[in-house]
Amino acid sequence: MRSAQGAASEPARGFGSAEFIGIGLTLLWGLLVGSFFLLVPGGDGGFDPIIFVMTLFAIFMPVALIWIGVSAAKSSKIMREESARLTAAVDALRSSYVSSASGERTDPRASAVERKLEELVTAQRNAEAALSRIASRAGLAAEVPLPGKPALSRPEPAPEAEAQPAFDLGTPAVTGAAPISVEEFTRALNFPENEKDKAGFAALRKALRDPTISGLVHSAQDVLTLLSEDGIYMDDLSPAPARPAVWRKFGQGRRGEEIAGMDGVRDRSCLALTSGRMRADPIFRDAVHHFLRKFDQTFAAFSETASDTEIIAVSETRTARAFMLLGKVSGTFD
Repeated sequence: MRSAQGAASEPARGFGSAEFIGIGLTLLWGLLVGSFFLLVPGGDGGFDPIIFVMTLFAIFMPVALIWIGVSAAKSSKIMREESARLTAAVDALRSSYVSSASGERTDPRASAVERKLEELVTAQRNAEAALSRIASRAGLAAEVPLPGKPALSRPEPAPEAEAQPAFDLGTPAVTGAAPISVEEFTRALNFPENEKDKAGFAALRKALRDPTISGLVHSAQDVLTLLSEDGIYMDDLSPAPARPAVWRKFGQGRRGEEIAGMDGVRDRSCLALTSGRMRADPIFRDAVHHFLRKFDQTFAAFSETASDTEIIAVSETRTARAFMLLGKVSGTFD
């Protein structure tokens, strides 16, 4: 920039075309004046001051006017050059400002504060999925027994099955375990509220050991984790509650208008996101169908002995809310 400015100002400090024109006109005028005095004969030889002064004016006034014009032309040239430099500088500043402003608008990276806030919100909203994963870890607190009637009735073993020999395959024995109660069943389907929910973790562990319920709990855990990846959390859903009689009809295999009250999820964004992923993600679609099938089978057995109050409690769990959302998207209730 400095070299360009220095090069641009060199003609202003040296001789340019205006100076050479001025020198040429001055020499031409001097030649004309000299020729005049040489060719024109002199007077009587007397000194006249007025004539002398007028002669000086006549000789030097044109020269002065010539160099005044040269100076004006030089100043005008300097002004034009400075104006051009100022215009270029202003254009450069304007272009720099516009490019920097547009760069800030199109920059895909958020500021450090915005990224931190997004991380905090994401961590908070992933708590539900994290809690469900914590349940499968070892080293949890001792179980808290919850008395109550069994949630699902166990089928009596066949007589010929008792005569079969037992093989030690390293799997835990669950035949003699106490059946899971309705309260434990409800807690397990809702998953622990937080890391201090000992009763919730105890119920979840007991449900995972029950062969008739563990499949539903595992599939529910999978779909809740997958839904959380799209920002869909069951605590954010507020589906319209269905009457216990409608749930019983569903457990009995009824479909269509008889169970119309079960499609109570009205959150359009959750429905749209879930529907879009059902079409685009085959893994998610398989997990959803597996979960719906497990919930249908388990709830059918549960509703045979459950009271209306117990059905309402189960319908308000996170697992039941996920079933209502996914069942509506997949057309299970049609």
